[in-house]
Amino acid sequence: MADTAGTTAEGKQPRSVRVVLLALMIAMMLAMLDNMIVGTAMPTIVGDLGGLEHLSWVVTGYTLATAASTPVWGKLGDMYGRKGAFLTSIVIFLIGSALSGMAQDMGQLIGFRAVQGLGAGGLMVGVMAIIGDLIPPRERGKYQGMMAGVMALAMIGGPLVGGTITDNWGWRWAFYINLPLGAVALALVTAVLHLPRKRSQAGIDYLGVVLLTVGITSIVLVTTWGGTEYAWTSARIMELIGIGVAALVGFVFWQTRAAEPVLPLHIFRSRNFTLMSVIGFITGFVMFGATLFLPLYQQAVQGASATNSGLLLLPMLGAMLVTSMVAGRVTTNSGKYKVFPIAGGVLMIVGMYLLSLMDTGTTRLTSGIYMAVVGAGMGCLMQITMLVAQNSVEMKDMGVASSSATLFRTLGSSFGVAIMGALFNHRVQDVMAERAGALGKNITEKSAQLDAKSLQKLPAAAREAYQHAVSSGTHSAFVLGAGIAVLVLIAALFVKEVPLKGGPKAPAEGADPAPQAVVEVV
Repeated sequence: MADTAGTTAEGKQPRSVRVVLLALMIAMMLAMLDNMIVGTAMPTIVGDLGGLEHLSWVVTGYTLATAASTPVWGKLGDMYGRKGAFLTSIVIFLIGSALSGMAQDMGQLIGFRAVQGLGAGGLMVGVMAIIGDLIPPRERGKYQGMMAGVMALAMIGGPLVGGTITDNWGWRWAFYINLPLGAVALALVTAVLHLPRKRSQAGIDYLGVVLLTVGITSIVLVTTWGGTEYAWTSARIMELIGIGVAALVGFVFWQTRAAEPVLPLHIFRSRNFTLMSVIGFITGFVMFGATLFLPLYQQAVQGASATNSGLLLLPMLGAMLVTSMVAGRVTTNSGKYKVFPIAGGVLMIVGMYLLSLMDTGTTRLTSGIYMAVVGAGMGCLMQITMLVAQNSVEMKDMGVASSSATLFRTLGSSFGVAIMGALFNHRVQDVMAERAGALGKNITEKSAQLDAKSLQKLPAAAREAYQHAVSSGTHSAFVLGAGIAVLVLIAALFVKEVPLKGGPKAPAEGADPAPQAVVEVV
């Protein structure tokens, strides 16, 4: 017996749909939790495998592969079927995880992490696109809290789980832990989810894939290496910028001529889709910048341990979870959503400005309140942007809409970490030179971010100077974040409140019919 996806007469989802959603949340957890766990295990990994000079590539290789493959997975799902693409991405991710756990040197680990990243690129896209198939936009808001909860759990639990696994089982289990979770997701999706099969007559746009991959790779490398590995004005960075710009211009030109473009440009004719892409980019910029510098401030200035600094993010993540659930419920019940991007923009501006006021005397209670304001803003934006982006395209473009929204958020996070990081590093080094003279300059010559052990070894005067420097650096980074967040508010004001498909009333003329995704009752 089969049930069409969507709500029953009583307004509840069939049990089988809820089983599929459980599998999708496990897959989302895999994608989001991995970097958090691995980051905690990295010191142990380097101690075992060596290759400290290649350490950054363990993360960069994964990030590059994820970003470059994201739009490809979305298009493959649209062309050949969502279920097959999603299951394939899970299998690739698990193969990469198993191989990473068996790596014998840093080179192997970097390569296997790239394989893992290729699969991860399809996990988030697959989750969002399948939810888009299963649940009409009007009903989708109910599940925002579930997705926001997974994100919060990954951010908080990642460092804790990573530390526990590494200390008790060894770093290889930081990768092996993905295998049983992935196996459960595979089994549930295979057994329960049945989506209409597709078979596109057109071939894959290989040239478009290559051009987009080169462009995205260049952008990520510029934001990763700029100001750290190489100076922003160095020949290597200039070359990457030139290659990236040329590849992306060529990509846009080719997409107007390709038979089956990997990223159809016509989806950007929708004003709402374009605005959601902009909002998603800026949200990623601000959110990942905040989550990077808040733990650093808490450790260096407020004296928190590395583990506790993750827990101290609870006010931000808790506010994000609650606000996301409220926004989802209101959207489902009323069909109205424009108020949330506007409110999110305002809250994000205010919250980032409040964070910029923190100094060496700010208490944890005060900083927690400031973080909660930022989290509330993020909760208004995180899932609403995906919901409106998906509502702005036809069902046949659900995959590329989901992948594009994910890609813009990923690129925004890369730019946010790079630009806010460069501003932070520059400010810290200036203040250290002012307050501690030559000693301060020497301390931060290689890196403006000191770990807890290095901080404890400093003389008292130098440690106090560093705390002031970090406070000043985070001030500059958060002021920039507040300024960038203004663009969210501006973009939100131009959003047109188009009725969400799948509501209780008949859909507007020309709207797509409700999704015909089918799930087997178990």
